[in-house]
Amino acid sequence: MELMEDVVIVGAGIAGLATAVALKRVGVRALVLEKSEGLRSTGTALTLTPNAWVALDALGVSHKLIPLYTPSFKGYVTNVSTGEVQEVLYPRQGIRTLHRKVLLEALAEELATDSIRFSSRLVAFQSLEQGGDASMAAVHLEDGTTIKSKVLIGCDGVHSVVARWLGLAELVHSGRSAVRGLAVFPQGHGFKQEVRFFLDESTNRPGFVPLNDRELYWFLVSQGENMEGEAEQIQREVLEKCTEKFPSEYLDVVRHADLSSLSWAPLMFRPPWGIIFGKLSKGNVTVAGDAMHPMTPDLGNGGGASLEDAVVLGRHIGNSIINNGGLIVPGDMARAIDDYVKERRWRAAMLVTASYLSGRMQQGDKWWIKFLRDRAFYKYFFSWLARLAVVYDCGKLPAISYGEADRSSKKD
Repeated sequence: MELMEDVVIVGAGIAGLATAVALKRVGVRALVLEKSEGLRSTGTALTLTPNAWVALDALGVSHKLIPLYTPSFKGYVTNVSTGEVQEVLYPRQGIRTLHRKVLLEALAEELATDSIRFSSRLVAFQSLEQGGDASMAAVHLEDGTTIKSKVLIGCDGVHSVVARWLGLAELVHSGRSAVRGLAVFPQGHGFKQEVRFFLDESTNRPGFVPLNDRELYWFLVSQGENMEGEAEQIQREVLEKCTEKFPSEYLDVVRHADLSSLSWAPLMFRPPWGIIFGKLSKGNVTVAGDAMHPMTPDLGNGGGASLEDAVVLGRHIGNSIINNGGLIVPGDMARAIDDYVKERRWRAAMLVTASYLSGRMQQGDKWWIKFLRDRAFYKYFFSWLARLAVVYDCGKLPAISYGEADRSSKKD
């Protein structure tokens, strides 16, 4: 079977769904291909800083999420070896930690029911030259379906097939890994709306933050550990690793883990020079989200960067459509995508770098790194790095008339 679409997005994660919503706002229907049977919630929860909420405002979905989650305005880092507690202040607007699936559902609700095609596994795709500067992409699925599109956007995560086709630099293992999960207290957990981190002389960094009165998001970032396995085994290994060193309140959180939410993953990133000098687009093919800029979670900005990508890409595609009377013109669309890449390249590379440096400073095993961590990092450098990440406005989406929206789906 062969189908024809204006825009195909590979991956129904945060970047994929947000990009589809952004394109809908500018009058373009996108078909989202997702290999899973439903919306994925791997990672359980995520933190969104002010820059992410600017993007969600532009996408028109922030009002659905803000009432559900109370912001955190500060956090505490406890060195369990010395008993010293350092306060970390967050931006004036605060940060919100929310269920990943709730965010995905809020975005998916904005799309037509047939916009997402689940159980669609990409096996190959090719660029089809049409003469001049025009090109199309042909996506081949495992079930034998071929879908041709005027624009192809890879939002297919850290192991992106589209990024590999573009020739982007391979991922690098940070040397660390993370266990993530939810803890459920049916009668209420009693913790304040604050982020809690714990440190000791080892290279483990556990922590937790409330999602609501009964649920907490908890994690353990370790260096050189492999805890891949069944959920019960992961929980047991975390408890064994932390029993003698970390407070009972953290252990109690782990014991209340919802085992269905537990996950372990190595922390990977794309080297910033691979983003700065890499080929992030080719004609009408590009990438967004983790497919472009996978990063470590140490500044909590992976999800926010994906939302920024969606708005910036939607803005450039929308302006192209407006300038061409509501039509998708292949040559001009390639220029719009190139402008998107130029706008995002340095921002993405900076976020990857800042996140990596933050992680190294918090979990480095050298004596001088631990000294700086305990004496200066949280007091001075963390706030500076965080400001680099969160003080950013991705802009708004262009207004498009209904006439232009109607014509944009009829081109060629």
